[in-house]
Amino acid sequence: MSLRLGDIAPDFSAETTQGHINFHEWLGDSWGMLFSHPADFTPVCTTELGKTALLKGDFDKKGVKVIAISVDSLESHNRWVPDIEGVNGVKMNFPIIADPDKTVAEMYDMIHPNSSEKATVRSVFIIGPDKRIKLMLTYPASTGRNFQELLRVIDSLQLTAQYAVATPADWKDGDDAIVLPSISTADAIEKFPKGVREVKPYLRYTPQPNK
Repeated sequence: MSLRLGDIAPDFSAETTQGHINFHEWLGDSWGMLFSHPADFTPVCTTELGKTALLKGDFDKKGVKVIAISVDSLESHNRWVPDIEGVNGVKMNFPIIADPDKTVAEMYDMIHPNSSEKATVRSVFIIGPDKRIKLMLTYPASTGRNFQELLRVIDSLQLTAQYAVATPADWKDGDDAIVLPSISTADAIEKFPKGVREVKPYLRYTPQPNK
């Protein structure tokens, strides 16, 4: 059965470009982003991993560990890393999982037969400190991911995990949040001392609680 939001992220052991890991142990109490790429030495993937390395500090500030995976061998990953560094002007600062037997790819349903029997699609899993899957995204091989959007989503996930709010369309860190419909306006006014703005009885905004 396919993974669903709220499921425990499957644990596994694997070799990476930064040594052997046990996934849950490696995550510890942090948030995590596990993302797959179709293959080493491919153009879009080279830009994606380079962008992730460039944004590593932003992920670190949010307490998010990032880790990539493809079904290539560790030797292939290690040969590819200098290309990623040279093309993007960055040092690789996060691990890439080697999964040549497709154990992890199949565990996370990263191989889609309609796309390819051999390559992982561009899957993204955001995992919370409770090891549960908070977000899943899948892109086709031809479309590179927007990593600023992934950082934005993480901001929303972390905010809504802590407070009784949701985030509206195009929300970004610092914008007003939406009070959950399950909370009465009277309770919301008490719960959110910065104020509650009612647009409709079911649509009420409050300044971002953690700002």
